[in-house]
Amino acid sequence: MRFVDEASIQVIAGVGGNGCLSFRREKFIPFGGPDGGDGGNGGSVYLVADPNLNTLVDFRYQRRYKAERGQDGMGKQRTGRNGEDLYIKVPVGTVVTDVDTGEVMGDLAAPGQTLLVARGGHRGLGNTRFKSSTNQAPRRTTPGTEGEERSLRLELRLLADVGLLGMPNAGKSTFIRAVSHARPKVAPYPFTTLYPSLGVVQVERFRSFVVADIPGVIEGAAEGVGLGIRFLKHLSRTRLLLHLIDVAPPGQVSDPVDDARKVTTELEKFSSELAARPRWLVLNKMDLLSPDQRQACQEDIVRRLGWEGPVFMVSALTGEAIKALCGRVMELLEAMPKPVAPPAAEESSDDID
Repeated sequence: MRFVDEASIQVIAGVGGNGCLSFRREKFIPFGGPDGGDGGNGGSVYLVADPNLNTLVDFRYQRRYKAERGQDGMGKQRTGRNGEDLYIKVPVGTVVTDVDTGEVMGDLAAPGQTLLVARGGHRGLGNTRFKSSTNQAPRRTTPGTEGEERSLRLELRLLADVGLLGMPNAGKSTFIRAVSHARPKVAPYPFTTLYPSLGVVQVERFRSFVVADIPGVIEGAAEGVGLGIRFLKHLSRTRLLLHLIDVAPPGQVSDPVDDARKVTTELEKFSSELAARPRWLVLNKMDLLSPDQRQACQEDIVRRLGWEGPVFMVSALTGEAIKALCGRVMELLEAMPKPVAPPAAEESSDDID
């Protein structure tokens, strides 16, 4: 199934039912009076975060959603039935934006969370409502009001604790395969990863975290080159970034330090907030270096980068030093405050006069 992380839809709430113009007509009752009932409220449109969905691909095939109209009022003071609310399922982590105003309407970051995106129209009033001592046979009614109509942009941002960052072929996909049961494609050419993937890292029983892998970031990504800049938004919810660096590029056609600087530059261009997030340096493919070269390589990269944060040298292919890195990540995440999910949207009341 193709991964889709953006979609545009149109939502239309139901129209309120019209009020009824009616008079009581029964045998032997000469003064029946007005008995027109009110219409029903139109149905509203809600978005619901469903943990069983992981892509917005369904919205590529259906883009228009309309809630049910309220029923018109009837004689004998019978009120029309309310239109049924429409609940649209979206993946957890979906950000909803009004296309016309640019307003972010909500962030569905918790399973089961609901968001009202289009409120149904109010019901119309029947002529019974306008009866008075001076107007005992009113012929006045009101129509139901139109429901809200919006054009929405849905943007999926993956929920992960740790994000993997690096150039193409830095070993991110191999790393996520080594630490979790995720199985992204691995091949000896750039841009093997075309879509983000998630993996659950089980450190110990009841101790785990979620890691996200995105396509590699290359120079000029902020101007639209490559794929990584499009998916960097999926790292916006992470609490820690692991910057993977290939310490032994094939044929030494590139410098690991230059590659690291390019990724950092593109990250800063994309989001200063994301660039300021805690980031650890992970020197990958240590299995390609001899034991004597490893320490010298690490010291050279750290010195030239002017890096002051944590540094780890691992081999995602052989699994060397991977367990120790995951343990340190788990300790950091447990020490960090837990992210607070936004409250669910309040349900609308059908008792509208």
